[in-house]
Amino acid sequence: MKIPSLPGFDQQAFTKYFANTGWLIIARAGSLFIKMVITAVAIPNYLGNSLNGVLNYPLVLVTFFMAACTLGMDSFVTRQLLQQPQQQHVILGTAFRLRLISGVVALPLIYLTYFLIGYYAAEAPAAPFEYIAIVSLVCVAQSVNVIDSYFQATVQGKYIMYVQVGANLLSAAVKLLLILLQAPISAFVWMLLADTVFLAMGYVYLYGRRGNSVLRWTFNRAMAAHLLRYAWPLAFSAVFISLYMKIDQLMLDAYLGEAALGVYSTVVSLSEGWYFIPMAIVTALFPAIMHARRDDPLRYRKRLQHLYELMVVMSVSIAIVMTFASPFIYRVFYRPEYASGAAALVVHVWAGIFVFLNVASGQYLIAEGYTMISLWRALSGALVNIGLNSWFIPKYGMIGAAYATLIAYATTALFVIFVPRTRKQGWMMLKALFFIPLIGRLAKRR
Repeated sequence: MKIPSLPGFDQQAFTKYFANTGWLIIARAGSLFIKMVITAVAIPNYLGNSLNGVLNYPLVLVTFFMAACTLGMDSFVTRQLLQQPQQQHVILGTAFRLRLISGVVALPLIYLTYFLIGYYAAEAPAAPFEYIAIVSLVCVAQSVNVIDSYFQATVQGKYIMYVQVGANLLSAAVKLLLILLQAPISAFVWMLLADTVFLAMGYVYLYGRRGNSVLRWTFNRAMAAHLLRYAWPLAFSAVFISLYMKIDQLMLDAYLGEAALGVYSTVVSLSEGWYFIPMAIVTALFPAIMHARRDDPLRYRKRLQHLYELMVVMSVSIAIVMTFASPFIYRVFYRPEYASGAAALVVHVWAGIFVFLNVASGQYLIAEGYTMISLWRALSGALVNIGLNSWFIPKYGMIGAAYATLIAYATTALFVIFVPRTRKQGWMMLKALFFIPLIGRLAKRR
């Protein structure tokens, strides 16, 4: 797969890495389509807005801890595998053990958080405790997904495609069967855990088919200390990112109830479903960015600038299409009780522009070792989102949550402008945001 033809883009330099990007995009595109049809349309229409809110509540709550349980190691483990491929079994084994331990430790913290919310909130949480207990096991099951970093580091994106598409097809088939059998909501709660288990099984199977074995993994204390020393700010960053991306749903439930959460969950699914695109592209291009940083600083900056431009072009295009399609989507594919989601989607989808830029600039921060800056900008986004949701939701309702998300995401993406060491990257993103380099290149061609 080739990158969209942008004037002046260094097409040839990325050819190798876009072969891998293509596989990643195919994988996530398949997952996106399945998710849109089943999770964002079929299940909400089957359950209704109130029960859909109940179903989404456990996953929203657990997501905060899921992010912490990765320990921020995904990109860092990929970087270590690129730098020390001969240490594959030690790196993967150590990362897996650390993530497994963190997943087990997270379980009582999840339960405590649930009960504290129930104690201090005006109303009881949307979902009962047994649903939280089931979904919380995702934190343990996802530890196996460290294998993803191996496929990224070895530029074997097609195996990620096999795992993701295969697991999602299986998940979709089971969920459709549950709908046909008119299964209770508890069955769909179990499927939230099953989705992670399917992925883990797929990764282990294909990792073994490549001549590897998880049984060869070894734990090394020195490697563990090394990974934790450099990755811990990314772990906290992941928590704050989850906080500013999911807190609106918890607060919406607290202020307006599970019916509003059920409607807003469809908005989030339709808007965030596109976020696979920047993740797939920057993940596949990370080796190219690291090599350019090592060999040619000028090419390194050029690649980053072009990456920001690509992110803006793609995200703005998606936002425009979804803005016009939103009323049609909710009129044709949803029950009338979901109609209020159309206006919120029109606002929420524009936040994707800053998510695309945030993901791209995040690779720069990792490449430069600016993990503390990643932490502080994620914290700023979380604080802004909590503050704005506290103000906007009681006053404006669901669309207020969408506006709070848009502002918080913009704050996070552009945070680097206010840090001297990263200010140049901030200006590069702003130039891309206003299409300045692209317009300049087009003008020269004339």
